[in-house]
Amino acid sequence: MSTAQSTPAAMQDRLDAACRAITPLDQTVLDAAWDHINQLTKPLGSLGKLEEIAARLAAIQGGASPIEAYPARFFTIAGDHGVVAEGINSTPQIVTRQQIHNFLNGGGGINALCTAAGAELFIVDAGVKGEEFAPHPMLIRARVAEGTANLAVEPAMTQEQCLAALTLGMDLAEDAVKAGCRTLGAGEMGIGNTTPSAALFCAFLGADPAEMTGPGAGVPPIGLEGKTRVIKKALATHAETIASGDPLAILAALGGLEIAAMAGVFLGGAAAKRAVIIDGFIATAAFAAARAFAPHVADYCFFAHRSGENGHTKALELLGQDPYLNFGFRLGEGTGAALFMPLLRSAASVYNTMGTFASAGVVL
Repeated sequence: MSTAQSTPAAMQDRLDAACRAITPLDQTVLDAAWDHINQLTKPLGSLGKLEEIAARLAAIQGGASPIEAYPARFFTIAGDHGVVAEGINSTPQIVTRQQIHNFLNGGGGINALCTAAGAELFIVDAGVKGEEFAPHPMLIRARVAEGTANLAVEPAMTQEQCLAALTLGMDLAEDAVKAGCRTLGAGEMGIGNTTPSAALFCAFLGADPAEMTGPGAGVPPIGLEGKTRVIKKALATHAETIASGDPLAILAALGGLEIAAMAGVFLGGAAAKRAVIIDGFIATAAFAAARAFAPHVADYCFFAHRSGENGHTKALELLGQDPYLNFGFRLGEGTGAALFMPLLRSAASVYNTMGTFASAGVVL
């Protein structure tokens, strides 16, 4: 990764260029995709949301035929959070490191579901505390910092660190595109990261902290009310930054290194005209940040599932998104996004291989 050698100005230029490249889907191409779908040998609309997925995938790929869901590459991006100092987590921070080792040993939920989905998986250290991880074929060592600062009392990241994390995500997307990937997905691992995610929803979407606050990986005796108070404290601490509407400043103040890197993946994937799959609560917060930089990023994103985490339904409503699955997942890691891959593959198969009424000689 070249991020560490980039200057802030170069990283800002890279971000600006990606945002400029994210253009709306071509309505003419989308209409042509729907015309094709409506000529397939089935009653109109009878494959429901699968038709919508197919039409959007065709438009993302510029009307190419056949449309392709694979190869697919997923990233589980890890970072630690200084806000754990507020005592709002029952799970110790060391679990972030322990789970990275678990993923590298093939034992995570994301490993199982990427294997089932036929998707390539990489684990990314964007900001885990402690010594560097040993090299591993699945591991991308691209640590920007050893975790964030406590967002309740100071900015979680400097703006330079935030830019570096965003650029890291764009680098990940660019490398995947160069490898021929048609679909990108990203998830996360980081004890404490539901707190910055909830704060970002409040800052970017005007959400109510009480509605956004959930148990995450587990809530200690301080309880949800205490966690809500911490989020309100963070919003008050950074009120001037939030009022500025500057997405970089807001993301730096309230986000996480892995959250910013996911936002970078989403921006980089959309800029390269690739399908991007959004996971659950935390990935959706990263999407909210990406959308603040480039609103049309939404055209390239598929919201995989509705998380069981408190606040996700409201956040999706505020974003105008209706996800495809509702399995009660709240594991993170990218697991819900991986579960969506068979639907994407099925939509492509329908689009590519079903006969039309004309080709089948069916006269209605």
